[in-house]
Amino acid sequence: MPKKYLPFESVSRRDLLKFSVGAGVVGPLALTAGSVKAVNTKAHIVIVGAGAGGISIANRLTNSLQGAKITIIDTREKHYYQPGWTLVASGVWNQAKTETQVSDWLPKSVNWVKGMVAEYDPDNNQVILETGQSVAYDQLIIASGLQLRYDLIEGMDVGLIGQGKGIGSVYASLDAAAATNTEIKRWISKGSGTGLFNLPPTALKCAGAPLKMTFTTLHRLEDTGRRDDFNVEFMTPSGKLFGVPFYNDFVKQRFSDQGVTRNDFWTLKAVDADAKKATYSVKGGEDQVKDYDFLHVVPPMTAGAALENSPLAFQPGESFTGWMKVDRETLQNPDYPNVWGIGDVMGMPSNKTAASVKMHAKVLEENFLASLQGKPLTAKHNGYTSCPLITGIGKAMLVEFGWDSKLLPSFSFIDPKKESWTVWVMKERMLRPAYYAMLEGKI
Repeated sequence: MPKKYLPFESVSRRDLLKFSVGAGVVGPLALTAGSVKAVNTKAHIVIVGAGAGGISIANRLTNSLQGAKITIIDTREKHYYQPGWTLVASGVWNQAKTETQVSDWLPKSVNWVKGMVAEYDPDNNQVILETGQSVAYDQLIIASGLQLRYDLIEGMDVGLIGQGKGIGSVYASLDAAAATNTEIKRWISKGSGTGLFNLPPTALKCAGAPLKMTFTTLHRLEDTGRRDDFNVEFMTPSGKLFGVPFYNDFVKQRFSDQGVTRNDFWTLKAVDADAKKATYSVKGGEDQVKDYDFLHVVPPMTAGAALENSPLAFQPGESFTGWMKVDRETLQNPDYPNVWGIGDVMGMPSNKTAASVKMHAKVLEENFLASLQGKPLTAKHNGYTSCPLITGIGKAMLVEFGWDSKLLPSFSFIDPKKESWTVWVMKERMLRPAYYAMLEGKI
């Protein structure tokens, strides 16, 4: 590692151990089976989605309920540690570090229905699968995540990623993340050219990922010793780079320092992969066409069609239209009290990260158990989310915040407003074990 990327501060082994405990890797924050008194119920609980949220809550409820029937609905066979995909796309990790099997994490007692929900029918307490099969429930937990809408960008197809046409996208899949790294290496090997990096005009999961990809690529360009031969531009549909004012200002200044041209109120509209041209709609002006050598596509993101078109979604004219309607503190649907949400599908500010799911799962479990017993819902989600914002290979900032962008730092030995080698170590080596402990319902 080049000398300039060595630790920015002195951190003791004891401090790193404190982090691993705080992250739930080891220590007293790890729950064990039987640590919560089991609630007796004969309820049939249906969980839609076997991603991070669905698996986490399935494990928690398996431990905290006695007599319940739990069904999870999803077709996916593989589970991916998606926070690691930026490291794959940046050439730091290999693909295998992010891939496991869904069956590795599901409790044996859970009934796994390998299907997809086509319709929600909360008035009749059932979901309808694409096959036409209906699944009735007493309690419904929606953990269906979000949809990547590459189809809303004219000419864009995920099959173009990594095909030598300069297109990358860290979001599309694990293979696409690796192919994105290949495209970045192709661009760098040319010795010059333009790279375009983008934000979408919608809410997005891991909102820091487009910034991370820009910063790690800048690092790689600088390591060539020919940074001035490369043009890097970043497009923002809203004029903002990050939702928290301090980090928004930080990234703006850092982009300026590192020679990144920022184009505010530009939205990627179309891609001509053969000509390597990207078309942008510009607020208050005419469309603009940009030539590129590398294009990092971040698609618009929405809830799935089944949820969007259901009574369980925020309706037109409401905040977060099309996303699942929940009370942002209790995670309960206000219109159907036996319906709950967890993870990316919910309509609320930010909160589309794995760190958010960890907090959602705890709040949801407590309120779910309280509801079954006819008790008040006292657990309140404070909006906590976290993003280890990579600012270069070997350095990062630990961004932790809640509602109204209030900073919620967890570790006294980490300054949330400074870049740190310690946070890089957290991201690169420690968060994956914590994530897997979350899946198992232990944190």
